[in-house]
Amino acid sequence: MAMSEALSSLGEKIVAGLGGAATGYSVAFDQLTVTVQAEKIVDVVTYLRDDPACRFISFTDITAVDYPEREKRFDVVFHLLSPTLNMRVRLRAEVGEMSTVPSIIEVFPGADWFERETYDLYGVIFTGHPDMRRLLTDYGFDGHPLRKDFPTTGFLEVRYDDQEKRVLYEPVRLSQEFRKFDFLSPWEGADYPLPGDEKAGPKV
Repeated sequence: MAMSEALSSLGEKIVAGLGGAATGYSVAFDQLTVTVQAEKIVDVVTYLRDDPACRFISFTDITAVDYPEREKRFDVVFHLLSPTLNMRVRLRAEVGEMSTVPSIIEVFPGADWFERETYDLYGVIFTGHPDMRRLLTDYGFDGHPLRKDFPTTGFLEVRYDDQEKRVLYEPVRLSQEFRKFDFLSPWEGADYPLPGDEKAGPKV
């Protein structure tokens, strides 16, 4: 049986076994993605771990994808591995900006830091998590840096002040405007003069 057929068969079994908790599946590039309801994620991962025909006993990671134009802004994504089947499954749950997702720590304790990371970088809150603090950004950090509307400069810059002998947090100040790259291709220049062009000799 081809891999895509085996994954499709597994996807059908998972959707049927989970009832309304799983709403569909897709197979692309030899990867199985099951769409699930966020509020049922604990039931979903418990089923995938314990069902004899699945045995997805290895938790890999949790992350999110930001679609700011959607009503349910985020896809929260879970990856699991079944050594028994030698297959992976991706779970995808759509979540609104103000919605929460149940923590799966009781099922997979290794999800602890992944849930904290997803909260820190995207702002997705996992209810039932014992320590829902930021993980990668600094104390007092403002915003969630992997959201697509987060400014590329951030809000604060950090520097060490030798006179005050401490680290200072200050609003970002740009010493120059952002450069605008509107070239047609990497091999063609702009059709207007750029600063420094006057130093070049005449074209031969």
